[in-house]
Amino acid sequence: MSRRKTVNKTGITRMEGIPYHDAWVAFKCVSCKEMNYIRVGQELLSPKEAVDTAVWKCEHCGFIHSKESDLPFENWEEEYNSSDSTTALSFWEGFFRIATENKEAYWKQCNVCSRILPNSAFSKHSGWGPLEKQMECRSCKGAINAILNPKRSKEQLHESAVRRRIADLFIEDENENIDFEDLFNRFDSKCFKTKEPLDINERSTWSIDHILPSKFLYPLKIENAALLSKGANENKRDMWPSKFYTNNELIELAKITGASIDLISSTKPIMNHNIDVNKGVERYLQVREQSDLPKRIKEIKKILQVYELIPQLSDENKKLLGFE
Repeated sequence: MSRRKTVNKTGITRMEGIPYHDAWVAFKCVSCKEMNYIRVGQELLSPKEAVDTAVWKCEHCGFIHSKESDLPFENWEEEYNSSDSTTALSFWEGFFRIATENKEAYWKQCNVCSRILPNSAFSKHSGWGPLEKQMECRSCKGAINAILNPKRSKEQLHESAVRRRIADLFIEDENENIDFEDLFNRFDSKCFKTKEPLDINERSTWSIDHILPSKFLYPLKIENAALLSKGANENKRDMWPSKFYTNNELIELAKITGASIDLISSTKPIMNHNIDVNKGVERYLQVREQSDLPKRIKEIKKILQVYELIPQLSDENKKLLGFE
């Protein structure tokens, strides 16, 4: 029996001709510094295979990226740029390792919006192709789910809004004003994730990423701020940094911002307990006369339990909320 044709109920159609299982590599040209994307299909390359066989041509300037190519670095001594030198070979080994060291280093093309995005921009789907990721990026998946699951989305949005509001109250006094010009200077006016150029005057195209999300009670500070394009920031959402950035990106991020490499590279989220919990509770319970106080008490108690913040409550607030 032939497979039943899928009926599209969302009005969001998939784009024809995009092999949704194929993997891509992304690299910045060592000559002109422009980004390039090359489809490698469903057979992932190991770093060794890439070094031995890859011949990646820059689509912008034509430079060939291969272990047989001389390096174009004017600030290096000529002998170090020669393809038969140990320095050049070591460089090429590192270059190809960055692009192929694991699944997360690869990129993928969304078959809804057609963008080529980092592997982390797609949700897990076990057994689906070499990268085991869904066909559509998380941005498109969110839009599709918003149409297909309006009731579920409404409930989730409410709970998410409550958590974010309470989290913001906990860290309100800890947030710092970020100097936009300083931020752009530190990140070379480019999205840290995609390396695309950004214009400080086009505010709708870029965002300040909480490297350590406010969801886990980390305030916005200089060492916790990264420059991302609007799209990259939407893909990261409230993800813990090690789930979104590669190992090499985490190291570079720590160097640029001064963030703790131990903290941002942790494989599991770590809640920030270095906050004034009692002040956050007092703020949340400051309600208007007609507000639903019992509902607010229930919400704050749930957050305190989930975030394991009860031990930080004053005796007065423990008693007020019924924790003793």
